[in-house]
Amino acid sequence: MKILALGGSGGMGRFAVRSLINHKAIKKIYIADLNGSSAKDFASNFDDRVEGLELDITDNIALINKMSKVDIVINTAGPFFKFAEPILRAALETKTHYFDICDDWEPTEKMLLLNNDERSSEITGIIGFGASPGLTNILAYLAILELDEVSKVYTGWNISGAKPEDKSSQKGVNAAMVHGIQQLTGYVKVFNNGKYEMVRPLKEVMVNYPEIGEKKANIFGHPEAVSFPYHYPNIKESLNLMHGGEKGIVGILKFIRLLIEIKLISKNMAARIFTWLDNSSSSKTKKTDLINLPDVYGYVEGKKGNKNFSVGVTFDDSIQNLSMGEATSLPLACGVKMFLDGIITQRGIHAPESGIINPKIFIDYLAKEINNGVKLKPLITFSENNG
Repeated sequence: MKILALGGSGGMGRFAVRSLINHKAIKKIYIADLNGSSAKDFASNFDDRVEGLELDITDNIALINKMSKVDIVINTAGPFFKFAEPILRAALETKTHYFDICDDWEPTEKMLLLNNDERSSEITGIIGFGASPGLTNILAYLAILELDEVSKVYTGWNISGAKPEDKSSQKGVNAAMVHGIQQLTGYVKVFNNGKYEMVRPLKEVMVNYPEIGEKKANIFGHPEAVSFPYHYPNIKESLNLMHGGEKGIVGILKFIRLLIEIKLISKNMAARIFTWLDNSSSSKTKKTDLINLPDVYGYVEGKKGNKNFSVGVTFDDSIQNLSMGEATSLPLACGVKMFLDGIITQRGIHAPESGIINPKIFIDYLAKEINNGVKLKPLITFSENNG
């Protein structure tokens, strides 16, 4: 198998490349980046199965040319609200299997609708297979499997862990921070009362997590809010939530948003400010609560038999020491390896919770990546709800 790794020398993609080159089925990985010298420098760390090249992903002819020569494309080139959908369309045109870490809801909607394109039946495409989305989807899917009926799905993550990698091919404004600013401004799509609606990001939501109790979180514009209703049309509510960070971080983010909306600063300038704030904050944020929401989790409400339950699923402590790049790209690499090993076989465009991925097998793969095979245990907690 040959792989085209778009953004493969970036802060996210390099972790996926390091993992995938160890798989016996990989004959070649082309690391493609707008910064060709960075791609070649990173490729020099490996044997001749890895080659770096310069590629402008906005040049559709060049993109299709490169994609037509490989079996799988992995896309870690953000921001995804600009690049994800065109690259998936190129994968459909070239019949190339597709995996990405898309964390924007706007292209996620459009990419799922590409299942209406008959060419989607010829490829396997899994979108949003990172941390959030990605790990959060798998955790919420595990929670869904515990119940007979599900009415509410929340996926959540701790903003304290969202620190860009030091090493990256990227120059200028960090794409992850551009994404963050994009999803903090204007309105984002969520699913509420059985229908999609646009709401202001950072709106406060209370999560009554089993064995933890009620905690504050804030709406963020991530894909899970739209992908779960797509795959599970009977649910009534779907949100993605962030929590944590330095004291007062939500207020700071709202102030930055205000400056953008009154046109005192641009989104790119806001992304630079956000990057500076992130780098200047302590890497070990002091916890104001002795017990807070888990760093990454899936939470659902619904019925088992005639009783109402809440279910929370997270990981044990073994995943908490991962960097942002590892937590985002290693799930992607595991998904590709499961595909190479014949465990993932369905065709079409899927978010991770669709059922295309066996979550227990995926967790075993992830354990090999982060724990040298030591068991990675999902922590499942229940609470019975009255009414």
